[in-house]
Amino acid sequence: MADSFPHGTVHDAPEDLQAAVQASADLSSRWQALTPLGRNEFICWVTDAKQAATRQRRLERMGESLLAGKKRPCCWAGCTHRTDKAPGRWQQAVLIEGRHKRGS
Repeated sequence: MADSFPHGTVHDAPEDLQAAVQASADLSSRWQALTPLGRNEFICWVTDAKQAATRQRRLERMGESLLAGKKRPCCWAGCTHRTDKAPGRWQQAVLIEGRHKRGS
């Protein structure tokens, strides 16, 4: 049987994210209404969590955000795994190279 769950442009939704989305008909319809890029941003944001507790909080927050009409994760610089778009300077410095400035 083919996988009918709508995934992102780069990332496939892991099982825990799929289960969270499919737990509610309203949430599922909102997920399906997202663009593939929007879904990709949520998938990357959730799977980027280093700890299980953080991942769980992000799954819960993703559901709340979708139900509130959000189309992207708040305060997320964006997926650095996309091959169709080069990372911005901020993404390159902070997310990829691990550099950041504190203060001014």
